[in-house]
Amino acid sequence: MNAIIKNEFAAVEITVDDAGCSQMLKIRDLRSGSEVELDALELEAFTRTSHRQFETFVDPNWMKGSTHQRVYGSK
Repeated sequence: MNAIIKNEFAAVEITVDDAGCSQMLKIRDLRSGSEVELDALELEAFTRTSHRQFETFVDPNWMKGSTHQRVYGSK
């Protein structure tokens, strides 16, 4: 399965990876090329997450001066 989901703010490609022991959902940012692979347990956790908990990640300035940037560096 392959799909591209986009709006005026973002564009991502979604792929199901069957190559390993279990299926993984691969999400790739088409603008930056960064990607993440999530297993079923990680995806199920999203069902317990509110939109409010995502606000930090949706804000384009979320990494500026954040602990994440100091610990992991910016990309």
